[in-house]
Amino acid sequence: MTWTIAGSLTVVPAPSRTDLLAEPVAKALAALADPDAVGVAEIDPSLADTAAFCEAYGSPLEASANCVVVAGKRAGEVRFAAALVLATTRADVNGVIKRRLDVRKASFAPMDEAVSLTGMEYGGITPVGLPAEWPILLDRRVADAPELVIGSGIRGSKLLISGAALAALPGAEVIEDLAR
Repeated sequence: MTWTIAGSLTVVPAPSRTDLLAEPVAKALAALADPDAVGVAEIDPSLADTAAFCEAYGSPLEASANCVVVAGKRAGEVRFAAALVLATTRADVNGVIKRRLDVRKASFAPMDEAVSLTGMEYGGITPVGLPAEWPILLDRRVADAPELVIGSGIRGSKLLISGAALAALPGAEVIEDLAR
């Protein structure tokens, strides 16, 4: 597959380089209808943050999507969700996400908790391979994107995937105006 957003990255089919994926990501990709339609590219882990990554590798910022883990409590129960929004936008945590989780207050999950629960590295968390009970909330603009760069579960690589493939993930929900 040819990725127009790859910049200077060397992209290979993700199943051929599971060493570049967190374990839960590799397992989830293997279960996809067409795992070879997802690419992976090795990067310098110190350049994993979106702005630094885009500048270093020439990938357009508007083709990057960020995944955040959000938590909220209701009746003593902690509820988690992952939200995926374009890097040029911000997730509406205390509006849309709070209502979707049906909690009084929603906030970003603490880093150590997000890492522990996902089995992924902070700064590389991705919606692919998250705990099955978590909803994956996708902004409509993410679902509609033909090509995106997202985390791979580790800071040393990036996944290249279509919005349609993300919208087809188990537990995925496409939400209008999830991001502002």
